[in-house]
Amino acid sequence: MPDFAVSTDPAVQAQLDRLVTLSPGADILGLDRITRLLARLGDPHLRLPPVFHVAGTNGKGSTCAYLRAALEAAGQRVHVYASPHLVRFNERIRLAGTLIDDAALAALLGEVLDVAEGIGASFFEITTAAAFLAFARTPADACVIEVGLGGRLDATNVLPAPAICGIAALGIDHEAFLGSSLIGIAGEKAGIAKPGVPVVTLAYPDDIAARVADTVAAAGGSIVARGVTWDAINGQYRDARGSVALPDPALAGLHQRDNLALATAMLRHQSAVAVPDDSIVAGARAARWPARMQRLRSGGPLTGRVDPRHGVWLDGAHNESAAIEVARVWPRISRGERSALVLGMLANKDAGAVLRHLAEAVDHVVAVPVPGHAHHAPADLAKMARGLGLTADVATDPAAALDLLARSEPEAVLIAGSLYLAGTILSANDEVPV
Repeated sequence: MPDFAVSTDPAVQAQLDRLVTLSPGADILGLDRITRLLARLGDPHLRLPPVFHVAGTNGKGSTCAYLRAALEAAGQRVHVYASPHLVRFNERIRLAGTLIDDAALAALLGEVLDVAEGIGASFFEITTAAAFLAFARTPADACVIEVGLGGRLDATNVLPAPAICGIAALGIDHEAFLGSSLIGIAGEKAGIAKPGVPVVTLAYPDDIAARVADTVAAAGGSIVARGVTWDAINGQYRDARGSVALPDPALAGLHQRDNLALATAMLRHQSAVAVPDDSIVAGARAARWPARMQRLRSGGPLTGRVDPRHGVWLDGAHNESAAIEVARVWPRISRGERSALVLGMLANKDAGAVLRHLAEAVDHVVAVPVPGHAHHAPADLAKMARGLGLTADVATDPAAALDLLARSEPEAVLIAGSLYLAGTILSANDEVPV
């Protein structure tokens, strides 16, 4: 599926238009094109500050948020590369703590595109090269880099020697590229392993853990597995160095305890950047990651359409694994009261699997399109919801969905199903990530 990016800045938009014209218009995996592109730029990826490299199906973005927050609490300047963006392309590149500005972004994209002719690099490969170029030129103490898709053949995997790697929760997603075997997906994610580099993992079923361990060993890395080398139980993190009492994480959801624990283990099993335990604790409380069980501000241009007595929450929840976690936490957030789901999903996602889990936690579904993207027809989503015993309606857009809900009994509202939809929501409610 092609990536999408627009900008209100004419100079940035001009470069994004060039990018779309130059790239093949679809995700492609492999390290040859990005390697050749980086070589034309002087191999900036070889001149980065210590790298924290994070893969996973779900939770890798939140893990990166905890890493960044802890590093910054320790006084470190941190570069971050993440994807996708929600509202502005600038969200993908954070330079020493600050999102890249439009003037710098336009110049950077232009510089990379000027040398990319003939390589056939994808959207993601070009933006990855741009990020690495910016990181190499801007002083910082650490880089937090999120894998885009998979791991082994992801463009970020040209990094030769990260300080440490981490693998978050594993699940089925991007089947067209990674297949539908969870063991195979685990091997692809573990493909970020490098010689001599620790790879920190969560606890996985035995067959999945074995594939991860075998892949890491074949690459010459060392496995640092939860339940073996470290663990975290009821907020008490433990490893060979001792223990850390972790607070409830700032991000909502029981699964965030796992993401925080993974970030803690990564920080404590690397030696490139000094991060004391009190900074890890401070980072746990300070981390922010938009559209991950985020409560939208009341009275905004969008949320002001519904009764303020009940909140409006936003989550991507675009695959089955994410939907399972959202369904676990949502009854606690909605306090067990009647609640509604505004759902929009991309056409290449398993809507049935997502709805099966979310249906356990909501009473009413309002299906909407995902603007500008190939998506499941709202009528089809509503039909699926009714088949699961839910009340279901269709709306032309999220604003219309909230207007519809405002006419019914007040209820907590969850908007979910797509990070692209989430970006539309944040923009409409004037909550652009900064």
